[in-house]
Amino acid sequence: MTGRLCMLLVATLAIVVTPGYGAGADPRHDAVVEVQIDPATAGPGIDPNIFGQFAEHLGAGIYGGIWVGRDSSIPNVRGIRSDVVGALRALHVPNVRWPGGCFADEYHWRDGVGASQQRKVTLNSNWGGSVEPNAFGSDEFMDFIEQIGSEAYLSINVGSGTPREAADWLAYLTAPVSTSAGQERAGNGHAAPYRIKFLGIGNESWGCGGAMSPEYYLNQLKIYSRFVRNFNPLQSGDQTMRRIAVGADGADTSYVEADMHAWHDRVWSWSFEGLSLHSYTSAGWPPAHPSEHFDEREYALFLKDTLGMDALIGKHSALMDRYDPDRKVALAVDEWGVWLAPLPGSNPGFLVQQNSLRDGIVAALNLNIFARHAERVRMANIAQMVNVLQSMIITQNDRMVLTPTYHVFRMYVPFQNAQRIAVRLDAGVYAHDGIVLPRLDALAAVDAQHRIWLAAVNLDPTREAPLAIAAGQGHAHSAKGEVLTAQRVDSVNSFAAPDAVAPRPIAATLEAGKLMLLLPAKSVAVVQIQ
Repeated sequence: MTGRLCMLLVATLAIVVTPGYGAGADPRHDAVVEVQIDPATAGPGIDPNIFGQFAEHLGAGIYGGIWVGRDSSIPNVRGIRSDVVGALRALHVPNVRWPGGCFADEYHWRDGVGASQQRKVTLNSNWGGSVEPNAFGSDEFMDFIEQIGSEAYLSINVGSGTPREAADWLAYLTAPVSTSAGQERAGNGHAAPYRIKFLGIGNESWGCGGAMSPEYYLNQLKIYSRFVRNFNPLQSGDQTMRRIAVGADGADTSYVEADMHAWHDRVWSWSFEGLSLHSYTSAGWPPAHPSEHFDEREYALFLKDTLGMDALIGKHSALMDRYDPDRKVALAVDEWGVWLAPLPGSNPGFLVQQNSLRDGIVAALNLNIFARHAERVRMANIAQMVNVLQSMIITQNDRMVLTPTYHVFRMYVPFQNAQRIAVRLDAGVYAHDGIVLPRLDALAAVDAQHRIWLAAVNLDPTREAPLAIAAGQGHAHSAKGEVLTAQRVDSVNSFAAPDAVAPRPIAATLEAGKLMLLLPAKSVAVVQIQ
C-alpha cells in the first residue's frame, strides 16, 4: 500500500468528540474521545528490530549488569547472570548492539578472546577511566545473545583499528573450521560459525569515533564494507548480514547527504543496507536535568523534546528519499533515549541515572513514532540495556529491578512483526507553563493471528481520558490488556520499592453500545481489541 493511499484512508475515518461520560461524569474527564481503527487499512510491517537494545562497555552496563563471572555466587550460566537473561527473554529482544558506542572505536577484539587469565587488561578511556578486564569478549557476547534469544549487531573499530583487524574479527566469528580462524574459534569452545545479523561500520565517526569529515568517513566506509565479510554459509538471501553506515548526529545532515549520494552512484564493490541516526532526549546539552524529584515543567519539557523525533526522522527520510525513493536503505535509530544528569555521588563517566514513569512514557512515544515511519525506520536501539542511561534493568550485587521503560517494552511485544493499521482520534491539548503538547498519542496494529492491538498514551499528568473505541465496520465488544501509571510523573522503581511503577490490568466496558476505555492520567496502555 502506498503512503498516499494509506493517508487517504486515514483521512476518511470519522472523528467524533462527544460531551460527557456516562451519567456521573467526573470533572477530571474531558469529553469522550472516539478512537476509530480500521483493520482494512493495513500499512507497512513494524520491523521487530526497532525494539533493539544497546549494551556498551560503560560503567556497570556489562560488568555487574550482564557479566558476573563463572565463579560468582550470583546465579549465572557461564558467567552471565540468569536473572537478567530471564528478564530480557520476556522482551523478545531482536538485536543487541555491542561493544559500543564510543568504546567500539578503541576496542581490539583479540584482547577479549582465549583463556581468561591471558587476556589483556586495559583502561576504558571513554567512560570513567575504569579498568577493562576483557573478561566479556566475543564468545561471551555471542553466548549472551544465544541465551536471550537475540541477534548480534556488531560495531567494528574504524576509529583506531584497521580493515584487516575488522576482517579478521569477522573471520574468527563466521568462518568454517576448515580455516585457521574457524579452528581458533573452535579451540575456544564454539566450532559452529556464529550469526552476525548486523554490522555497524564505525560509531559516531563525526565525533568520538575519529572526528572525521563526511568525505574521509566515506572513503573508510567503502573499504570496510568491501573487505569485512561474513563467511557463515547459512547467512544468505534474507539472512545476509546487513551493514549499517554512520549517519546523522541529530539534525546534522552532512553525513546523510554524503553517504546517500555515494550509495546512489556506487560501483558494485561496496554498499550498505542501513544508515544510523543518533538522537537523545536531553532538553539541552550537556545533559543536566535530574532523573529524580523533578516537577511538571521538567516532565512537559522532556515530552516536548522527545516528540521532536518525528520531525527529525521526517527530515532525514526526505533526504534519503532523494537518492533512494524505493527505500531500500533502512534508517537505523541505533542510539536514542533519555540522557539525564548522573546521579549524585556516582562516577560521572558511568552515566548512572534513575528511570521514572516519565521515561516510560517517553519510550512509548518514541516507539509509536518509529512505527509510524516504518517504511524507512527498520531498526532502533535504546541506550542502554542495563544500568546505563535509560536502561531496562538496574542491578546491585545480586538484586535486580525492572524499570518503567522495561515494562513499556514488554507491553509492546505484540507490535513486533505486526502490521500498522490506521488509527484516528482527536489528540487534544496538554499545556503547562507555556509548553503545548498533544494530550493523546496512539498506535494500532494487527498481528499474524489477526488480533488487533492498540497502544494509547495519555501525556496529561492530571486528567484521565475516556476513549470510545470502534474497529472496522463491526462493533468492538471487548478490549483488555495492561496500563502503566503511578502516583507521580517522577515515580521510580527502586530496590526498596521495586513495583512503584508496574503494569496493572485494564479493560474496557460496554456502555450504550460503545466500548469505553478509561485511560488514566500520565499513562501508557496496550490492549487487545475483540
